[in-house]
Amino acid sequence: MTSSERQARLLAATVRVANNIALILDPQELLQRTVDIICDEFNFYYAGVFLLDQAGEYAVLRAGRGEAGKAMIAAEHKLKVGGNSMIGASVSMREARIALDVGEEAVFFSNPHLPNTRSEMALPLIVRDKVLGAVTVQSVEEAAFSDEDIATLQGMANQLAIAIDNAEQYAANQALLAQAERRARLLDAANEVGRGVASILDLDELLPKTVDIICEAYNFYYAGVFLTDENKEYAVLRAGRGEAGKAMIEAGHKLKIGGNSMIGMATYEHKARISLDVGEEAVFFNNPYLPETRSEMALPLCTGNTCLGAVTVQSTEGAAFSDEDIQTLQTMADHLAIAINNANLLKELERAHAELLRTKTYEALSSATTEAIHWIGNKALPMTTTAARMKEDLNDPHPDIESLKEDLEMIDESAKLIMEVKEALLGPARETAPRPVMLADLWAAAAYDVGTAKGKLTIQSDAGTALAIGDSVQLVRAFGHLLRNAEEASAKAITVEVMPSERSGYVKTCIIDNGIGIPETMQDKIWASFFSTKGEGYKGMGLAACLHIVTQLNGTIEVESVPENGTTFTIELPVAEAAPAADLSALPAKIAVIAPTGEWANFAKSTLKAAGKTVFDQIDASAEAVLLDEILAEATLKSLGNMGDKTIIVSAAPKVENITKFLQSGVKDMVLKPYSPEELKAMWD
Repeated sequence: MTSSERQARLLAATVRVANNIALILDPQELLQRTVDIICDEFNFYYAGVFLLDQAGEYAVLRAGRGEAGKAMIAAEHKLKVGGNSMIGASVSMREARIALDVGEEAVFFSNPHLPNTRSEMALPLIVRDKVLGAVTVQSVEEAAFSDEDIATLQGMANQLAIAIDNAEQYAANQALLAQAERRARLLDAANEVGRGVASILDLDELLPKTVDIICEAYNFYYAGVFLTDENKEYAVLRAGRGEAGKAMIEAGHKLKIGGNSMIGMATYEHKARISLDVGEEAVFFNNPYLPETRSEMALPLCTGNTCLGAVTVQSTEGAAFSDEDIQTLQTMADHLAIAINNANLLKELERAHAELLRTKTYEALSSATTEAIHWIGNKALPMTTTAARMKEDLNDPHPDIESLKEDLEMIDESAKLIMEVKEALLGPARETAPRPVMLADLWAAAAYDVGTAKGKLTIQSDAGTALAIGDSVQLVRAFGHLLRNAEEASAKAITVEVMPSERSGYVKTCIIDNGIGIPETMQDKIWASFFSTKGEGYKGMGLAACLHIVTQLNGTIEVESVPENGTTFTIELPVAEAAPAADLSALPAKIAVIAPTGEWANFAKSTLKAAGKTVFDQIDASAEAVLLDEILAEATLKSLGNMGDKTIIVSAAPKVENITKFLQSGVKDMVLKPYSPEELKAMWD
């Protein structure tokens, strides 16, 4: 082949190389395709592309032909710029180099991966006077390249340099675009968090929902919200994602403000902190609950100059966050901080309102004190004057016996009236300890106690409502006062509702009537003893007793009323802890449960059945024991037959007179109604 024919073939191959690589914009694909095309088009033994590292100190192999190329890339093959290699010299001198016989060429790196090389050409990759690296082309023939080949093949290298530069610029632009899109997504997610939490004003609902929204919107491994304690000494975990969050909250997880943790530092400095690799980050709390965390960002929750705490967001990927993410993610934290501050302000407002209400109540109670003293004085005065008159009569040698009897009856009546007041306001001398109670069942017991007509009262209880903590005897008394109050207000219908409270940790119950209502000007005074809106003949003690009972149980009672449109009393009481299981194996094998349909009957029957007992809904001769609700006792006693000594009457509020009456009828016992498996077991202990 003549020299001109060889040059024509090289030029044609150069054009084909340029055409093949011109449209490739992925840098790595471009380099690998280039070495393959060069070898295929020029029939070379080997080709490789080296690019300079950031420092410009080494030319690093980025693509190589065949298995030899793969092996060298895996070994991170690189050559010193200006060093003892064709590539190093070509880059340093910015010109092509030819080794016609590599065995005799001084500037050559002896490469065990390419033992058959006999000739090599190194072509610098230059674009806009900037050296990007160099291309090596190698042949198994000696003197395979001539000086004339340099111009032709350098043209191919120049085309490659332009393509590499275009690909790198395209990759940079794509990275900028991806960064912009990521930022937009983060901002959208921040706004979603803002929309999701803006209207929530209860921290116990706000914070758990926030960590869920953050993890779902940003696809993070974990998120948690810490709030500062009262002494501003610790950031305390108040909400955390998933089981890890629950476990840490139960363990009382907290981090020292300003201490060796991301959260502590973010809270102390009022600025975000990023850990790209938590294994190497000094300011990081090594957390066994979150073993997969590789990156973490802590975002302070600040309003004005006050830091309320911080949010932690964590990823399973290393370097998952950038400095630019701080601005967008801090927007989310700022939304949350505003929502937390609003919730705190609302709580303060509610506290102030409750304090104002208490103040008004105490003022009303204080203003009623004089009336109370007069009332007691008016009831006690006849007793003292009558006693004095009786002394005079007794000194008479011939006293008027009938007159003395009348005086004694009057003293007895006044004494009973004073005791009635004491009972209404303070209750019986002996009270039961607070325990888990079923509020719907207590309402039924109260209705039985005061004689509320069945057709007038409806009791509704939401399924799954937790038990409350309370004194069942006292609560039955309080509920009885409220039922009487509704009846005295000419209510034609009374509805009782039991449901979970909007306040975390409380159960709510309401009594709603359609009676005459309470004038607005009197609604602050109704809690005072001896105050009544119903006129003469009413003592005005029931609502005062209710207030006393409910507040003693750490609960609240409120009233809403519209004259002629009825009244609603709302009571909230603390939730009882879930009742533990109990071993009921020692209980009788066959038990009859005679009780009105409702929550307690369901509890007793299901608990006994779960313990393997046979349960009857009516008196059965084979029953070894009978549990009889006091509400049905009067109607059931006659049908007990010889089962009386096996019958235990259960009552939410047993009275001494009823205990005496029922025991005299022949039943085994009358006890406080059990509301937990443990109490059920205790009936036979």
